Amino acid sequence: MEPATRLDHNHELTLKELPYLVRWRDDRCKRCGRCTAVCPVFAIVPTVVVHRVVESSGAFPQPKTGRRVVTAIKQSTNISNYCIGCATCSLVCPNEAIEPEYNPQNKFLIHKNRGGTPYTRGGRRNDPLVSTLDRLKFTRISMLTDPALDAGRHEFRLRSYLGRILPADELPVKIIDGKAEVDHLAEKFIPPVREIYPVMIGSMSVGALSPNMWEGLAMGITYLNEVDGMPVVMASGEGGMPLRLLKSRFVKYFIPQIASGYFGWDEMIRAIPHMVEDPCAIEIKYGQGAKPGDGGLLMAHKVLKLISEIRGVPLGVDLPSPPTHQTKYSIEEAVAKMIQSMYMAWGFRVPVYPKISGTKTAKAVLNNLVRNPFAAALSIDGEDGGTGAAYNVSMDKMGHPIASNLRECYLDLVKQGKQNELPLIAAGGVGKKGNLAANVAALIMLGASCVSIGKYIMQAAAGCLGDEFNRCNVCNLGKCPRGITTQDPKLYRRLDPDKVAERVVEVFKALDVELRKVFAPMGRSTELPIGMSDGLSADDPAISERLHISYAC
Repeated sequence: MEPATRLDHNHELTLKELPYLVRWRDDRCKRCGRCTAVCPVFAIVPTVVVHRVVESSGAFPQPKTGRRVVTAIKQSTNISNYCIGCATCSLVCPNEAIEPEYNPQNKFLIHKNRGGTPYTRGGRRNDPLVSTLDRLKFTRISMLTDPALDAGRHEFRLRSYLGRILPADELPVKIIDGKAEVDHLAEKFIPPVREIYPVMIGSMSVGALSPNMWEGLAMGITYLNEVDGMPVVMASGEGGMPLRLLKSRFVKYFIPQIASGYFGWDEMIRAIPHMVEDPCAIEIKYGQGAKPGDGGLLMAHKVLKLISEIRGVPLGVDLPSPPTHQTKYSIEEAVAKMIQSMYMAWGFRVPVYPKISGTKTAKAVLNNLVRNPFAAALSIDGEDGGTGAAYNVSMDKMGHPIASNLRECYLDLVKQGKQNELPLIAAGGVGKKGNLAANVAALIMLGASCVSIGKYIMQAAAGCLGDEFNRCNVCNLGKCPRGITTQDPKLYRRLDPDKVAERVVEVFKALDVELRKVFAPMGRSTELPIGMSDGLSADDPAISERLHISYAC
């Protein structure tokens, strides 16, 4: 016979081990069941509990004990159903009877690695500290030395260029009767250039995002271009684009991406003869900041009918992208084969550029692109970039911050006299603390011609619940409580694409006003202050030395 002290549940978790504790108030709850119905991970379940009741009545009452069965809400301690802190239960509760509370004493990391597989998550890195971008100040204010501008009444033109810009002496132009005309007889390749807004929406694929989320972003981008006259563009991410969009006139506002999985590219190539407009540009993804050197993965539970048709793959299979393009073994070969072949596909009318992770090797890639006449730009994704799925160790411990990596590359262009020729696109952690305009302006003044945002627009336009304290961050599981990163109709129908589009427009129009407020005191209105680092200061001597800017305390 076993000892009486044996613990039947000795290997189960207690609530103290979990990252979030669900606080439920019995006195406020009306047992409507809304909270348990909307929980995406089934972290709370309805249950019955037995209460001991002591009663006494009559002229000479004698206490009597009894039992009463009541309904209640119970938090699951099952490792597969831990509370992610999304607070969707709080959103639907009519009496404020339930809410998750962060547990600073949690020991959850030791329980995450199951079956010998490291823990993976979506979202962004767990870094509550202030980033370098948020420690930069704009300290060059023109008053008496140079005339400052009125941000509210002065005419501004906040535009950037995507594409290689040739020096004046290399342009095939001749002067005839005092007028500059293109010399069509000159055997000189003129790189295609697009005028765009200096902030774009970064690569988030159809598949990683839900149909409603992607449609909302696309409608918002189109409205900004067609109605407000703001040439904002959006990168598609790997996986192709809907065929009806490829064949529409709106494709010119999008940047299709080709990555190492080549998903969706058969369908895109077949659509080229039927395109009525060229896309804005083509992005070739070699890496991303959230998991540098690692490949992507779209899980099988996200590959439903719409995704399989766009990507040209069977239903319900995992779609892994290799760490690198399998036909490329060097920078030189990648430039020669991939970039030039994409130019040829669109008759040399569309800019083509690579996207890489922020690493110490970024300068090597840049120097190779500088020597290639077909390279249109270089996109660098810093370590704070978000992702749909990555190993926790990749997100927290790998990569290079965007500020110093961008600055290194820009100063390298300056040494070669090419700073006005090859545009740099910066991404990764922009607007992490909500200071989108300030972060964008700082990156432009450090050398970026354009800034790419992803997680910020998800939070601002769709109300993404994830944060840097590992709240929610289940983008990889297809259980997004907002309906942003899921292919489950029960979840993504919670998201109204019209509302997403409306918020996208509001975000960019507000951003435009704030950028003017930053650039106006510096006397800049008709051109971006790209590389104008004398207008920046840092409150940390090490940061100022690293970025070659002034120190102010």
